[in-house]
This record gives sequence, structure tokens and C-alpha cells, in this order.
Amino acid sequence: MSNCILCTEELKPGEGELIWRGDDCRVILVNDPDLPGFCRVIWNRHVSEMTDLTYGEREHVMALVFAVEEAIRHVMHPDKVNLAALGNMVPHIHWHVIPRFKDDAFFPGSAWSARAQETPQASLENRKMLAQALPEAIRSAISQMH
Repeated sequence: MSNCILCTEELKPGEGELIWRGDDCRVILVNDPDLPGFCRVIWNRHVSEMTDLTYGEREHVMALVFAVEEAIRHVMHPDKVNLAALGNMVPHIHWHVIPRFKDDAFFPGSAWSARAQETPQASLENRKMLAQALPEAIRSAISQMH
């Protein structure tokens, strides 16, 4: 699909960092100032629904999602990890893997909710520092999948 923003693998400046790329998927560390550690697992080919994938492809993408979640939990120690695959705005398979904290701006709502509170600056800075270790932790978790 030519106008799909996820079909292009180029990240716009400030959008995030490509952490890992395989033949079928890639993992992006999203540059979200309110939610440090927010990652996306993106299917490389334009496919809209999980059931359009083969069983093996479904298992592969979910194994990647779980590897990213595991790395986020190990590095950032969130209160909760949100997994979401909506696709309403961008109908291209991608999973959001989001570390959540009781004092984050949107808690207890979703990451797309209205702000519920202001995150203390010290907490945000600490999470940004922790998130710097995520790329290596995620690459390591993925390498252990095989």
C-alpha cells in the first residue's frame, strides 16, 4: 500500500530509533517524551490483520512482542506493560509495547487517553536514563529466541 506510513522503513527525524530488523519484522524505540521505553514491533510487509499471516508468522511476531516486553520489564521495572494492536488509524500489523507507571501522564487510562496527571520530572528523567539500555536488552532478548 503506497500511502501506508509503516510500509516505509525510514523514520522521520525525532520519530524514534530502529533497534532491530529481521526479514519479517522490525522493532522501533518510539521517541515519546511522556512514555520512555515505548516500543513498536512492526510487520515489514503491508498486512492488515493477524489472521492474514500464516500460523508460523503469527508465532514469530508474537515471540518478538514477548521478547520486547521481557526486555522492558527487566530494564525498566514498570508497574504494568500494555500490549496493543489496534490498527484503526494505520491498518498495518504493528504491536505497541508500552511500559506503564502509576505516575505516568495517562495512568490508569491508555497511552492514547487524555492526560490524567503530570509525571514528576525526576521519574521521567530516571525512565529516560533506563530506556537508554533498552536497545541492547531487546537485541539480546531477540537473539535468545533462536
